[in-house]
Amino acid sequence: MHELLVLAAASAAAFILAVLSAVAGFGGGVLLLPVFTALFGLRVAVPMLTLTQLSSNASRVWLNRHHLRWPLIGWFAAGTVPLAIAGGLLLAHAPLGPLKRLLGVFLIGVVIWRRLTPHPRKPRDRTFAAVGAASGLGSALLGSVGPLTAPFFLAYGLTRATYIGTEAASALTMHLSKMAAYGASDLLTRTVLLLGAALTPATLAGAWVGKKVVGRISDRLFVLLVEIGLLAAGALFLAGL
Repeated sequence: MHELLVLAAASAAAFILAVLSAVAGFGGGVLLLPVFTALFGLRVAVPMLTLTQLSSNASRVWLNRHHLRWPLIGWFAAGTVPLAIAGGLLLAHAPLGPLKRLLGVFLIGVVIWRRLTPHPRKPRDRTFAAVGAASGLGSALLGSVGPLTAPFFLAYGLTRATYIGTEAASALTMHLSKMAAYGASDLLTRTVLLLGAALTPATLAGAWVGKKVVGRISDRLFVLLVEIGLLAAGALFLAGL
């Protein structure tokens, strides 16, 4: 009975935060990590979260497949694949606390910078290789750093379906690389695989509901939701969650 209650709580959290990810383009993973850590422990939570994100991102890619920016996805993958693999291999030994707090400061600083610079310079396509490298390493160590990429995709001018689909496809290359590294490090245990599979229906349902919501909001509200998500994620990282 206890195991069923834990699984029900995890499924409910996965559904709610999959809706958030589908609306804002990110955020579900960052907010799911503290929930999964409390329920299952950090070493199980991080690879299990990656499994959940695989299904969530894949569904967002499919639902927004007509709006993908393939050049950006290619540059992102070029940077993220090697660093995600390296981070996945280091997970068992890395000091996660200081890295989380540094990321928290960065995310809150990004929102302040966006408010002080409402019309930032558009990044070049090749810039996304560096963005992918940084997010690949951070995501492999922390479970999710989706908010790290948001400012760059927004500054490029992507919004709503184009932003959500392109960001999800970029993240998918990262999560697949992390899975390979976790498997090589013996972190993909039977428990992790079973839990990840059990939570997949909730994440797919959440992505579908979120897709219905995002088509009904304005670009201005969309960007505001993303910035609120950045602040929330930064606060969670600073708190060490």
